[in-house]
Amino acid sequence: MNPYQGQPRYLHNVGFSNTAPQSFGNPMPMQGFPTMGYPAPQPGYPNTGSGYPSAYPNQGQQGYPQTPSSHPSQGYPSTAQSYSPAQGYPTAQSGYPQGQSAYPQSQSAYPQGQSAYPQSQSAYPQTQSAYPQSQSPHQSPAGYTQQGYQQSNQYQGYQPPRQSQQAYSASSSPVHSMPKSKPTVVPVNPFDPREDAAILRKAMKGFGTDEKAIIQVLTRRSNEQRLRIAFEFKTLYGKDLVSDLKSETTGKFEDILVALMTPLPQFYAKELHDATAGIGTDEDVLIEVMCTMSNHEIHVIKQAYTAMYGTLLEDDLRGDTSGNFKRLMTSLCMGNRSEEFHVDQARAREDARSLLQAGELRLGTDESIFNAVLCSRSFTQLAAVFQEYQNLTGHDIDDAIKAEFSGDLEKALRAIVKVVRNKPLFFAERLHKSMKGLGTNDRQLIRIMVTRCEVDLGDIADMFQSKYGESLQSWIEGDCSGHYKKCLLGLLGLY
Repeated sequence: MNPYQGQPRYLHNVGFSNTAPQSFGNPMPMQGFPTMGYPAPQPGYPNTGSGYPSAYPNQGQQGYPQTPSSHPSQGYPSTAQSYSPAQGYPTAQSGYPQGQSAYPQSQSAYPQGQSAYPQSQSAYPQTQSAYPQSQSPHQSPAGYTQQGYQQSNQYQGYQPPRQSQQAYSASSSPVHSMPKSKPTVVPVNPFDPREDAAILRKAMKGFGTDEKAIIQVLTRRSNEQRLRIAFEFKTLYGKDLVSDLKSETTGKFEDILVALMTPLPQFYAKELHDATAGIGTDEDVLIEVMCTMSNHEIHVIKQAYTAMYGTLLEDDLRGDTSGNFKRLMTSLCMGNRSEEFHVDQARAREDARSLLQAGELRLGTDESIFNAVLCSRSFTQLAAVFQEYQNLTGHDIDDAIKAEFSGDLEKALRAIVKVVRNKPLFFAERLHKSMKGLGTNDRQLIRIMVTRCEVDLGDIADMFQSKYGESLQSWIEGDCSGHYKKCLLGLLGLY
C-alpha cells in the first residue's frame, strides 16, 4: 500500500504558526513593512483609558457630556443617569433591545425616534457584533466600532490570521482521531536564561571547550529560548554568543550550532538565498521549503529575506528558475493558499475532472490547471481532490504526475502531493536521501533536524523506522561522528 494514500495523519500547519517560537513571528524590522505590536494611535481612535470620552475636557467628566442647562430635554443624559461605575451600564428602557449593553438608553436622550434619531433596528445594526456582552465598560467609545481595527490588526506582528488559528486546531478538523505532532525539542520549564548563559560561558572560558555542556544546553532549549540566552550572554559578558561558539568549534559541529542560534525566519531566508545565489540553483531546497510552508510562514520568510538581502524573494526565485517551474514557485511565493478545513466534495470532483482533462485526456499537458489547483486549494480539499481522481481513473494522481511531467516541475508537484498526505514521511525520505550512498548532504541533514525538531521530528523518526526498517538514530550514528553526531542525537532527545 502506498504510504502516501489515505487520510492525512497529522496537522499540516505545524511550522511557525500557532505554537511557533516567538522569534519566528518577530523578524528584524524593515522599512515599508508593519512593525511588531499594535499600531500607533490613530486620529480616529480616541483615548479609551477613562471609559467614554468627554466632549468637554475642561469639566473633567468621564461619562457623557453634560446637557446645557438651557435645553434640559435634549442631548445626552447626565452622568448620573447614563453611567454608574457601581452598576455598569443602565438597563435599556425603550427603543433598543434588552441586553445590548454598548449604547446606554434613556427616555430623554433620543426624543421618540421620529425625526433626528431612527429606530434601533436601522440606527445601530452592528451593536451586537461590535460590543459583545463580555466586554467591560472600559472599552472604545460608542460609535467607534472596532471591527475594522481588528481586521487590520491581524497583520500587525505577523501573527497568523484568526482563520488559520482555528483551522489548525485539532478540535476543528473534520479528520477523526487526528494525532498531534510529536516534537523532540520542547521549551524547558523552569527556564533561567542567565544561568544557561553562565553555563555556556564556563564551557568556553579558558583552555579547552566543554562541548558536552554546550550540546546539552542548546539542544534542550527551544529556538526562542536560545535567542534569549544569547541576549543574556551579551548582557552579562559583553560578548556575542554566536561569535564565541564559532571561535571555539569547527566544521559541521560549528555549522549546526550556528543554525540552532539563528532565528527561524532568517535561517530559512539564508537557505533560500544560498540556493539561488551564484552559478546554478539548488531546486531541491526551493521545493523543500516552498512546498511545505504555510501562508503565514511564507510571508514571514519573505519579510526576513528582504530585510537581510534587500531584494524580494519572489524576484530572486523568478530570476533563477524558468518555465512552468518558475510559475509554480511564483504561485507558492504568494502565500495565498486556502486554509479552510471544510471539504467541498462537489468542487473536489470538479477539480479532479479538470486535472484529468488537462493531463491524461489530451495531447500534451495543460500545466496551468495543475498549478492553479495544487497552489490554491487547502490541504484537506486537495486530499479530497486526489481521492476523487483515484475514483475517476482507478490509479493514483502521483502516477499521473510522473507520466505527464518531468524534471523539477514533476518533483515539486509530487512534493505537494506527499506533503498533503503525509508530511512526516516526506521529510523522512529527505533525511534518508541526505545520508544514503557515499558521503552525506550535511546541509540538508542540518536543515531538517534543526527546523523540524520543535514541530514533528518524532513523527519523522517513526516514519523513517516504518519505511526503511532502521532507526533514524542508527543512520545518524553510522553517517556522522564526533560532537556533530552527538548534537544531532541531542535534537532527537537521545543525548
